[in-house]
This record gives sequence, structure tokens and C-alpha cells, in this order.
Amino acid sequence: MTSPQLPAVVEPARLTAALRRGGVLDAGAVREVKVLHQRDTLVSHIVRLGLRYVGESAGAPHSLILKTANSAFAEKLANGGRREVEYYTQLTPSMPPGLVPRCFDGHFDEDSLTWHLLLEDLTDSHDVAAAWPLPPSRDQAIAIVTTLARWHAAWWDHPGLGETIGTWMSTDDSARLMETFAGHYDRFADLLGDRLSEERRTLYRRFIEKAEQLLQRYHSHRHVTITHGDAHTWNFLLPRAGVTDAVRIFDFDQWRINVPTHDLAYMMATQWYPERRQALERILLNRYYEMLNAHGVTGYTRGALDQDYRRSVLWHITKPVWQWSINIPPVIWWNNLERVMAAVDDLGCEELL
Repeated sequence: MTSPQLPAVVEPARLTAALRRGGVLDAGAVREVKVLHQRDTLVSHIVRLGLRYVGESAGAPHSLILKTANSAFAEKLANGGRREVEYYTQLTPSMPPGLVPRCFDGHFDEDSLTWHLLLEDLTDSHDVAAAWPLPPSRDQAIAIVTTLARWHAAWWDHPGLGETIGTWMSTDDSARLMETFAGHYDRFADLLGDRLSEERRTLYRRFIEKAEQLLQRYHSHRHVTITHGDAHTWNFLLPRAGVTDAVRIFDFDQWRINVPTHDLAYMMATQWYPERRQALERILLNRYYEMLNAHGVTGYTRGALDQDYRRSVLWHITKPVWQWSINIPPVIWWNNLERVMAAVDDLGCEELL
């Protein structure tokens, strides 16, 4: 029998139907479901489910990942659940295989704001590069950026962007977003007091003043793709030793249409301290560009990539403020603030203002 703490979506009959729709279960049926492990992340609840079958089940998975909302953030971050369900259920079927975990079922309920995803369990074959907050090794970072470039290339200037895939922010939307950000920033700066230097306050003020100009790159609707939105290296699963497979990307609650370097800047400039970033930044940008070209992206120069990357690094000074505004803990946003400001200085991003 199904464990009583599990939601109805993992009742054996419903799981059987989902796996048959996914083409991995033919004549057999799920007989029993049990919890192998469960944990909370910052915004979601993850349960590893063990499955037992009756009848022919060759090729059917013996475990699945059930992902639902973390109850502490369920209402505040409901839109993230909505977007992740949308990504897995509507977009992944038309993607090249092997870039993200397979999804067997997903649903978002607009009335209750509850949601779930049933995903391929890669626990035995893949793992993150290193425990947070350790950065990846050089080879791991190259593998991660290789997969990110393949994923970006799959959606690069796709004709469905803004039509059947995601939506564009209008200039009015952008203006309202920056107005909201400016209000958050004022409160953020008041909170920090002398912990936010006058130099950094000047940078923020100039950034807010020039935001419309900076947004022209986005509003060009050219050389854009689907971006992950939270592309730190712990959202990538790497094959374990002896496993022949590619890196997989997961956690898509913040995906959107954007300039591709948004993800690269978040991965390196916001998440890595200067020594690590400086050691790998150029290597990874070169690898990313090579992989874009190898997967069909044309007309995008290496110089344009560098310019976009610097602009994206500058945009990420907004990230700590947004994180603070939704009560993300200081251990995350404070370190992000220090790291991205170091990158802004190193790359001369203030010149863009």
C-alpha cells in the first residue's frame, strides 16, 4: 500500500498510468510505493520514491523523484512551481534528449496553488559536482558549461520565443520592474547602513538611472534564448565515475527568455569568489562559444559574447536585493553581493553606465 504521507499522485494506479504514457511500462503495473528518502530545499520538497511492480516491468524505473512545494514558501513562490511544471510538461518534449531529467507527470493547481512533478531519478548515475558552497573542478566546470551551451543553442532565436514559448517583457513591464526594484533597493540600503559603501550606493543609483538604456539589449529580441535563471553549478548533475552520460540540468522554476549570458554571469560572477572566477572565466567563455558554434548558432561574435557577459554581470547586482526582498537568508545574498561586486570591479562593468 502507498505510505499515508504521500499525495494521491503517487497512488500505484496513477503511477502506472503516468509510466505507461511515458513509454517505460507496458504490461506490468506499479504494486507498491515507498519513501526511500526525503528532504527540503530552500523552495521545494524532494521525495525519492521506491517502486515495486507486478507483471512484466523490464525497463521500468525502480525509483522516481517527486518534487512539490516547500510549505514554508508555497504561496509566496507559487509562480515558480507553475513555471517549472510548464517547462517540464510543455517544453521538454521538443528538446534534444539527455539535457534534463525526464518528466513522467506534472500538474499545477490554480485553485490551491499546489503542484507536483514526477521526474526521472538520477541518484545512482549522477551527482552534483561538490557540496555547496564548494565550486566545481576545472573539468567539471567545462562539462557543466558544455551542457549549458547545448541547452541554450537548442532555444537560440527560436521562432516560438514570445509566441508559444514564454513571454517577452514589454518596455512598460521593464519600467514597472525597475520601479519595484528601486523601492526594494532603498529599503535594502537603509537596512545595511554603513555596510553598503558610498561607492556601491553610487553604482546602484547610476544603474537604476541607466536601466532603460541597459535593457535595449534585451528588447532587441536578437541572440536570445531560454535561460535557466538560477544556473549555479549545484543545479547540474554530473555523471558518476564509470557512467557514460551527459551532464543534466534541473530546477526550472525561474526560466524565461533572456540574453544567454545571464546564466553564465550568475554561475561565475555571483557564485564564485575572485580567485576561482579569474582562473576559469576565460576558459569557460571560450568553451561556451565553441559549443554554441558547434550546435548551429551563427552570427554571434566572440566580442558580442564578452560584451553581453559584462552587461549581465552588472545586471546581477540586482540579485542580492531581490533575494533579500523575499527573505532568502543573508548567508546567501550577502555572499552573492560581495562576489558580484568584485566581478563588476574586475571586469570594469561600471563603464557600461
